[in-house]
Amino acid sequence: MAAPSAQHILHDVFGYSAFRGQQQAIVEHLAGGSDALVLMPTGGGKSLCYQIPALLRPGLAVVVSPLIALMQDQVEALQQLGVAAAYLNSSLDNEAAREIYRQLMRGELKILYVAPERLLTGAFLNTLEQIQANTGLALFAIDEAHCVSQWGHDFRPEYRQLTALHERFPAVPRVALTATADTPTRQEIVERLGLQDARAFVSSFDRPNIRYTVALKDKAREQLQQFLETHHPNDAGIVYCLSRRKVEETAAWLKERGWDALPYHAGLDAETRQTNQRRFLRDEGVIMVATVAFGMGIDKPNVRFVAHLDLPKSMEGYYQETGRAGRDGLPANAWMVYGLGDVVSMRQMLDGSEAPEERKRVERQKLDALLGYCESTHCRHQTILRYFGEEHPGGCGQCDNCLAPVDTWDASVPAQMALSCVYRTGQRFGVGHLVDVLLGKTTAQVERFAHHNLSTFGIGKSLSASQWSSVYRQLVAAGLLEVDMEGYGGLRLAEAARPVLKGEQPVWLRQDAIPARRKSSSAERASRAREAFAGANDDPLWQALKAKRLELAKEQGVPPYVIFHDSTLLEILNRRPQTLDQLGEITGVGQAKLVRYGDEFLRVVEEVLNR
Repeated sequence: MAAPSAQHILHDVFGYSAFRGQQQAIVEHLAGGSDALVLMPTGGGKSLCYQIPALLRPGLAVVVSPLIALMQDQVEALQQLGVAAAYLNSSLDNEAAREIYRQLMRGELKILYVAPERLLTGAFLNTLEQIQANTGLALFAIDEAHCVSQWGHDFRPEYRQLTALHERFPAVPRVALTATADTPTRQEIVERLGLQDARAFVSSFDRPNIRYTVALKDKAREQLQQFLETHHPNDAGIVYCLSRRKVEETAAWLKERGWDALPYHAGLDAETRQTNQRRFLRDEGVIMVATVAFGMGIDKPNVRFVAHLDLPKSMEGYYQETGRAGRDGLPANAWMVYGLGDVVSMRQMLDGSEAPEERKRVERQKLDALLGYCESTHCRHQTILRYFGEEHPGGCGQCDNCLAPVDTWDASVPAQMALSCVYRTGQRFGVGHLVDVLLGKTTAQVERFAHHNLSTFGIGKSLSASQWSSVYRQLVAAGLLEVDMEGYGGLRLAEAARPVLKGEQPVWLRQDAIPARRKSSSAERASRAREAFAGANDDPLWQALKAKRLELAKEQGVPPYVIFHDSTLLEILNRRPQTLDQLGEITGVGQAKLVRYGDEFLRVVEEVLNR
């Protein structure tokens, strides 16, 4: 009787009529006994890439997985399909574990899921040697391979020891799989797992079923409430927050308003985490409010939305987290609000870490890339894919920028200045140094490289340092500049920058990220003011700002508008500055008023936002 083919197993065991994308090529490559690195988006069908070769090849396939819940889900699904599968992890009692070992030695299992900690014990490796001698080993699959990266939030140190598999079983094919990895992480996977000779299969990272939306924070919880009521009144989803405290408070706030919301973070006891995760996976319409401790390996296909109330750490993290929505290929939403306070918090966390300075520099660039994505006027799908080295035509019809283009300003001249500065300084410096040159700051580094003698020195004083930083972020997001992630995080010109430098192509940037200094008619200004005032009167911060202004005005015996105009207070309301530098960028706040009133108004903002 002829051995079943991959197509036969796909149809008969898994119930699919055809392979998707590169699945067939990967299956045939592994079934033939060769190593592979598979980068495929969540929901792209990674599991089939090793499950079918496991059934095609003689012997036991061992799948290394970092999460108990994922192992259980995968094994339950395979058992439902009639596949002899099992898992070994700490959730099993001694007798259950012994029974699994007996089945292994009798050759009764085809696929075994195991945690890396157990796999690497001497006893288990000896067991694998016995299995190899008796019935054989089909392959090793290393799932969630990005866990090998020390600088990712899913780092598992045991993953770095998995080269032991190749050292002890050199003839057994290996496949490392991950849903996302930028170029440095891909290289780290190859180096740490000894996969230099493995064939890389990189699928498109586009998730066309996901609609991306990014907005500035303005009462974030109320914004979330409106998003849920409008788009997902009865759907399951994930809400990510940066801190454990915010997770608890947001989950409680949603629950008070009738949503079936649960908290999840590393500070909760194991039983609570397990109970909440189980409810999310098995019940309908549950909203999980979580830190990034939740999500890796979650195999729930009908997560209809992922919302971020805080900025993630990187584009890679954002892509991975949003990728948990719409695994079933049906429409889903990735919704995020962000504010300058998020950026400050993330940079403080990064600067306070114990990572080497070189790594901090790369992580800062990753954060800047994410902020550039937030500020970008371009297609969100296009910007995400460009970050991962993939092109997209844009005009997706599935993101806020394509559906409702934002107000922009003509930044052609500033863009030429910014690009020229990159070129004149040798295409190897980061944003901080480039901004110093543009602003004409004679720092030690500027003098060291004699950049105060360049034609670009001091030509950019019409914009502030924060505005120039945003220009650079948006130029990176637009593909006009590239970041040297493997070196020191310096910027270099992309080929697309050439027509901009020659004045052949205009550049338009997002207006709400860079306040435009162009002239506008009084009618336009009045219209914007009416719209802005419409929701301001009931805002507690607006009332508190006006009260502080009145208090200061009475003390000095002057009209309130002498302190600050309403337009200035409105801008403080909308931008919510948290530092003197941020407050100093607001229209109507000169240096004298900044010194005189700055601390008092910042205190008002802080007190209201922390209530």
